[in-house]
Order: sequence, then C-alpha cells, then structure tokens
Amino acid sequence: MFPLPAKLRLLVSAALLLCAPGAGAAPVVAEHIEAELVAEHTAWLPGATNWVALRLKPEAGWHTYWRNPGDSGLPTTLQWTLPEGFRAGEIVWPFPGAHRLGDLVNYGYGEETLHLVPVEVPPKLKVPQATVQAQVKWLVCKDICIPGTAALELTLPVKEIAIADPAWSPRFLDTRARVPEPGPLAGRFAIADGDVSVEVQAGEEALAGATHAEFFAYANNLVNHGAPQRAALEGASARFTQQQSPYLPGIPEAVEGVLVVHAAPPRAYVAALTAGEVAALPPAPTAPEPAPVAEAAPVDTLPPPGLLLVLGFALLGGLILNLMPCVFPVLAIKAISVLESRRGDPAAERRHALAYTAGVVLSCVAAALVLVLVRSGGEMLGWGFQLQAPGFVAFLAYLMLALGLSLSGVVQFGTNLMGVGQALTEKGGYAGSFFTGVLAVVVASPCTAPFMGVALGYALAQPLAIALLVFATLGLGLALPFLLIGFFPVLGAWLPRPGAWMETFKQVMAFPLYLTVVWLMWVLGRQTGIDGVALVLAGLVLIAFSLWLWGAAARGPLRAALAMVSALAALALLAHPAIEVAATRAPAAAEAGTEPYSDARLAELRAQKRAVFVNFTADWCISCKVNEKVVFENAAVRAKLAEKKVAWLIADWTTSDPAISAALARFGRSGVPLYLLYPPEGEPAILPQILTPDSFIAALDSLP
Repeated sequence: MFPLPAKLRLLVSAALLLCAPGAGAAPVVAEHIEAELVAEHTAWLPGATNWVALRLKPEAGWHTYWRNPGDSGLPTTLQWTLPEGFRAGEIVWPFPGAHRLGDLVNYGYGEETLHLVPVEVPPKLKVPQATVQAQVKWLVCKDICIPGTAALELTLPVKEIAIADPAWSPRFLDTRARVPEPGPLAGRFAIADGDVSVEVQAGEEALAGATHAEFFAYANNLVNHGAPQRAALEGASARFTQQQSPYLPGIPEAVEGVLVVHAAPPRAYVAALTAGEVAALPPAPTAPEPAPVAEAAPVDTLPPPGLLLVLGFALLGGLILNLMPCVFPVLAIKAISVLESRRGDPAAERRHALAYTAGVVLSCVAAALVLVLVRSGGEMLGWGFQLQAPGFVAFLAYLMLALGLSLSGVVQFGTNLMGVGQALTEKGGYAGSFFTGVLAVVVASPCTAPFMGVALGYALAQPLAIALLVFATLGLGLALPFLLIGFFPVLGAWLPRPGAWMETFKQVMAFPLYLTVVWLMWVLGRQTGIDGVALVLAGLVLIAFSLWLWGAAARGPLRAALAMVSALAALALLAHPAIEVAATRAPAAAEAGTEPYSDARLAELRAQKRAVFVNFTADWCISCKVNEKVVFENAAVRAKLAEKKVAWLIADWTTSDPAISAALARFGRSGVPLYLLYPPEGEPAILPQILTPDSFIAALDSLP
C-alpha cells in the first residue's frame, strides 16, 4: 500500500472520528461473567435523555440478581462518575426469573441482560465528546457465589443529531419489552394464617393469551421465596398465594411488585397493592407425606417483634453492653472521672452525666445514619462494620495506646478525660464527658450484647425515623448506669471513696488498654498480613514518641513541632497500601472439621438432610472469640457434634463479604455473632449470642 500524504491522513482520521459510533472500553471479562457499558445511540444528544446500559453476560448455568435477590444474593449496583451537568438515574430492571438451588430460590438473570439507565445530558454541551464512568458491583452464582467489581467507561461524541446504534438499539428494544409497564396496576393483599395473598386487577387485555403468571414483590422479607407460589387467572384479575416470610416484621401498609404474564410474548406490569380482603388459594394436592421427623426446638427464637418490644431489647442490650470486655477500658476512664466529680456539687455531676449520655446517644444515632445511608446505596453493612476496615483498626490501636500512655502518666490530657486535649476539659470538663461517651460507642462496636441483634436487625429494616429511635435507645441503655449515678447520688455510695489510691488505680487501668492494642494488632494481622502489622507497629512507636515529646515538662516550640510531625507521620502510614485487606487472608474456617460458609454449600447439605451448625463470626468480635474458646473448643462439645454428625460452617465476616451480609439480613440481624442450628429437616433454631458448653450441648441433644 502507498502511504497517504500527512494532510490527507489527517482529513481521513477526522472523518472517521465524526462518523464512528461511540467507543466504550473493551468488555471486562471476570470470573464467569462479562461486563461493559453500551449506548442506544451513537452520540450524546444535548438537552435530552440518553439511554445507556450495563451489559452483564454470565456463563451458562450462572446468574446475577434482580433488585430483590430472593433468598440469597445481592442486586447489581452502579456508582457513577459523570461529566459536569450529566445526571444518571436508577437502573430500570427487566423482570427476573426464578433460580432454585436446593431449598433456596433467587430472582435474577441467567442470560445476557441489559440494565438500562437514563442519563440526562445538559443542553449546552460544548465539547466534541464526553466520557461517563461507572464502578459496578455484582454477585454471580451457580453452586458457589463470586462477588465481582469493575471500573467501566463509555465515550461518545456530542452531536445535535444522534442515530440509533445498529449493534445495540435492537437489544434496547428487546429489553424494554421485558421492563414492567409503570401503570401501576391496582389490587389488594392480605396476610393471614401464615400466607400472603395478592389479587391484581390486571384487565382482560393484559391477561390475554396468558398460560400462567407470577408475582415478584419488591420487598425481600414479604414471602418465603422457597415456598411454592399458588397462582390463578380469573377473568380480569390474577391471584397469588405464598407462604409468609418468617422475618416479616409486621403487616405493611402497601405492597409493590411486578406482575409477569407469560404469553407470546411475555409482558410485565408494576402493581401497587393496598390492604384488603383476599381469599387465599388452596395448596395444590400432594402425595401423602411421610411421618414427621422431630425438629430441633428453637432456642431463643422469637416471633417478629413490635416496636415497643424492640425498644425494650435495645435498652436492655445497651445496658448489658456495659458488661462486655470491649467496653471495659473506657468504663474505667469514666469511673475515674465520676469518683473525681464526687468532690464537686451535685448539679455539676448531673451535667457531666448528661454530657456523657449525649455523647453516647448522638454517636449511636450517627452510626445509624451511616448504616442506613450506605445500605440504601447497596452496601450491606452492619454493627461493627468499621472494624472490617484495616485503617480504622490501626487508628483505634493508636487511640488505645494514647489513652494508655495518658493513664500511665507519660502525658496528661486533663483529669476528666484522657485523650481529647486540655481545651476540651476547660469550661467544667463537659466536653470531656461528651467525648468519653463518643469513645465508649467506638470501642463498643466489636461486641454484640444479648437482645442487641434482634433490635438492630429490626431497626435497619425500618424507615429512617424508627431506625434512629432504636439506635438512640441502645445508646441510652449504654449510658444508663452513669446517668443514674449522676441524678441519684445515693447510688454513688456504692462506689469507693476518692483518695490517693485513685492514682494507682488509674495507672493499673492502662494495662487493659495496652492489651486492647495487642488484640487490635492481632485483628489487623488477620486482615492484612505481617507487612501491615509491621507498618502499624512503626506508627505506634511514632505515636509514643509524639506523646513523650508533648508530655515533657519543659516543652518548647521545637518539641511541640516534632511531636506534631511525628503524629502526622503515624497517621500518614494509615494510607499505605500494605494496610489493606490481603487478597489471601487466612480464613477463619481453617480448623479441622469446619468448612467455609456459602449459600450453595448450605443448600447442598440441607438437600442431603444433614444437620448443620452455622457460626457467623469475625476476628474483631470479642463475644465471638469468647464463645469459640469457651464453647466450641470444649472436648464434650466436639464429641457431641461428631456424635450427631453435624456439619459445621463458618461464615467469616472479619472483612466485608456481601454474601454473608445478605445471609445475616435474612435472619433480621446486622452484626455477629449469629448461631444457627439446622435440623435435618425444618427451620433453623437461633441460639443465644452468649453460649455455655451445657446450653450448646442441650441444643445439639434436641436434634433427631
């Protein structure tokens, strides 16, 4: 071929650029799935809604998930990075299919699917082209589940006229045919005798030619997904009955979902239902059932609680949290301040108690806000989520060391609060009491007290106002002992009299804090490996050096500057890549006789009619570790597990795991520990969060 002149090459390149369709990055090929961003048209059209789509193509036999994933799984999420003025809407979901694995039923897509998203482009866009980027997260499952993520982008020219892309426009049309018509159709629902019954007034035209129909609710905790759905088409209406979910917190005010009419071609409609009278459909006739097999009696299993009962659980759980080992170091600090304040007037003691309570309650409310907002974006977080981040674990180790050195006398931050600075202890030290309350909540997060699991799991499934109320009540329970002492001085008579012994007590209390640092470093090692531990140990030395400089009696400007530089250097180490979750983190299920948890493995064992014990745990959960040492390593317990041939699955939540988060949510829990004992047939028993060898053996003895 003859080379083209430079000017001609430039003209040809420009022409190709103007005529070429949009350029997305090459599809990302991950484990068992392919992902990319595609567009319906070849260019961005300013001032209009432009449609793009996330294309997911799982391998044969694998599937991804709908907005309601069913018994397990997680919906696909998109986090956009857009040019100025662009706005992306929510995913427009095509109707799903049901995928059964053992006793589990999931809702999703087992074939290539476009997830449509409307993108608003600003009217005065004066650039030749624009690029949108999206961070996509998915879960793809077969007999195992594999979470995945990818950074995708799509680049299109900007034109006044955009033509349909012949490669993708027909696929967009096909997908829209599977998107439920927004309507919505009206109807009624009723919940009675353990069943949810639905009647949708679809109209004869919508049901014309239908062979059968399905109803998929948007709410995940409405029906038992694994139970068969009974359906009947009656003239202009479609009726459905399905077993109620055991985790339904109460009768909802309304039910929304999708009516799927299987005809040629299939079609779907959004349905909005109000409470009313709906007769339940009778179950299909079945063959005579064999004689029932005795099931494990539930231990500590309660029906879906009401709000008042949940608030009582939250208050009691917060109160018991004071007895948990993770809170002990901060309670020692607060006890010292209470003893010192007894030298003052009662009004000041009450104000200190209120300031401490405000710190606790507001911190719990702030944690609730973070959890609710992040979970609404698709992240399944729960109580103690911050300890899944190695950087936070390292920062907490810094803080515990600083408090310990203060109690040891290396540096003095003030008498009413060790750790927040002299400025906060001025004006009566009320700011010090407030921040002691904040610190109490921070260090309480590794522990889940009895009754807390039910209360917090319920709260995170409710509207924001109720969630905040439950978390505030939890905080009130945590602060209650010192609040009562502040307002009822007679209770303070149970405390020892202040004296010179308090200085010795203060120094002794430094050692539990140093042990807390050791434990945090062990957790960090489980998350990051030895390199991360070494880096944070260097940071701890820098923190100690900084506090030694700061606490010097003759501190001058140079010492103060060096102390500040040393502290900043320690904080800068937290951003190092070594302080990240290791790709090959040691699993908690490495012990003989145990297996790592997965929904698929649980379903397989259930299909074999095996008894199964599922231990939801985390390395940073002190309650979990106490139970493991005292109960699960007990020789009599191990012998009983072997005698009953119980399969033991460990769901390790030390670092974020979407599948385990979803499993916790199905049981109305937002944190660990959670202990499930499945009999060979039937529903699992939920065991208490604080176990003894005898109570666990008794639960095992109840198995057939």
